[in-house]
Amino acid sequence: MAEVVREIPGAVGPLEALIDGPMDAPRAVVVFGHPLPIEGGTMHTKVVFQSAKALTRIGCAVLRFNFRGVGRSAGAWDEGRGERDDYRAAIDFAAGRYPGLEMWAAGFSFGSHVAMTVGADDDRICTLIGIAPPVNKYDFTVAAASPKPKFIVHGIEDELIPLKAVRELYARMADPKELVEIDRANHLFDGQAPEVGEALEDLLMDFSCATR
Repeated sequence: MAEVVREIPGAVGPLEALIDGPMDAPRAVVVFGHPLPIEGGTMHTKVVFQSAKALTRIGCAVLRFNFRGVGRSAGAWDEGRGERDDYRAAIDFAAGRYPGLEMWAAGFSFGSHVAMTVGADDDRICTLIGIAPPVNKYDFTVAAASPKPKFIVHGIEDELIPLKAVRELYARMADPKELVEIDRANHLFDGQAPEVGEALEDLLMDFSCATR
């Protein structure tokens, strides 16, 4: 199911959001960040949509939202600084709506940098999920050093973020961690977005922070 949540409180005004939820009581809640706003990224981007649906299939509630200035979200692009505040606001909202549940931070491309960076420093977040992380464009040091479980999904033929750079960062990441490489996939996973969802299902089907 998808439920429109029209007013997640943000630092500069309301943020447009959707909650995708399983039929039964959720086992975890995932806060999901979308790709670069100034390049057309939104919470409806195909990979974000397919990832959210996959996570609901394995029992998670997923809060995806538009960063400031995107869709009906208030504000304007802030070069990543304000977008981190937006992500924190989404965590606050999710924590209040789903008290007591495990919380996972996830994102695609630019959203993965925001999610993994903010999530690494927030004690409410217990795992970090990055899809096509732009490791050659943003600093992932905080996320890489985090002792929280980390899951990375990347396209082998990503034309913007070389797989070699992702592998190098992954090698420096603290354990526990897992990396899935999707054959033939470019940065946007054109024609292969469902494979991203399948990878997340395989990685996280039986995952629980409580067992790590």
